Amino acid sequence: MAIGEFDLIATYFTHRYPQRDDVDIGVGDDGAVLKIPPNSELVVVTDTMVEGVHFDQQTPARAIGHKIVAVNLSDLAAMGAEPAWISLALTLPTVDHDWLTGFTHGLREICDYYQCQLVGGDTTRGPLTITVTAHGLVPTGKALRRNGAKPGDWIYVSGTLGDAGLALAASQQQHKLSPDYQRRLNERLFFPSPRVALGQSLRGIASSAIDVSDGLLADLGHILSASQVGARIDVDELPLSLALTESLSETDAYKYALTSGDDYELLFTVPEAQRGLFDTVIAHAAHKPVCIGRVTNEVEVVQLLYAGEPWSMPTDVALGFDHFKKPTSETEPEL
Repeated sequence: MAIGEFDLIATYFTHRYPQRDDVDIGVGDDGAVLKIPPNSELVVVTDTMVEGVHFDQQTPARAIGHKIVAVNLSDLAAMGAEPAWISLALTLPTVDHDWLTGFTHGLREICDYYQCQLVGGDTTRGPLTITVTAHGLVPTGKALRRNGAKPGDWIYVSGTLGDAGLALAASQQQHKLSPDYQRRLNERLFFPSPRVALGQSLRGIASSAIDVSDGLLADLGHILSASQVGARIDVDELPLSLALTESLSETDAYKYALTSGDDYELLFTVPEAQRGLFDTVIAHAAHKPVCIGRVTNEVEVVQLLYAGEPWSMPTDVALGFDHFKKPTSETEPEL
């Protein structure tokens, strides 16, 4: 069935999304008109996913719809922001109704969960590419940043690391996983859960924060550079899933935890003076963040320790993913 651009928008993107009271004009006009609450600031983030780079033709369309929103909400979480609105730019080689049905299903599910309204965007023809810009709200002056870490601060991560990287490597036949572990890790890779509530709870407590998208060491490096500090990481304290530890050697498990991307956990620092308040805030959390080290005064130097002794990364491992460097199959978080 032939369908034009405006029919496509009307069919798949005009209705059935959350409707917020702070949207005066959403999809269907030349621009969105949005109301920002008093004493709030707007946080704006953007991510793009490209077929052949971030996913392949075997990736479920529902997963793509979910993930393109999730990765943006993870950036908002790292800023301590509450998700509010998204806009979508979708480039399609053809109008595939089955694919669009699955894609919009995934998009709507996560938007419903976080009460995020689709307020506009664009559709065009070309290689399959999806870009989402997400807007979030944060109380004035309370946004989390990368540049506030100080020597002596404690370093935390919100959940297990390396799962998405192992899922990708297993799909590329680099490792053999049990069917149950493959299913669990695919869920982490295809349907990441942005730590939105945790990010908001860290406002006024964390001295710095970032989400783990390119790998723990790579993203930690951004905090260290922005804050002009160093870090000591206790690799034996890294949170690892059973799927990771029972499928890999100990060295390989740490390697994936330190370097593989797409985990979308929060990495953050907490001053000693705020630890009591932090412990109170997370006391009833189902999954508590794990302390993995401490900030040092050796600028941009990372010390890796195991049981208190120096631990060296295998020499053939890159520290994280970079779109414009030659990828290594074991560390690249994307296809």
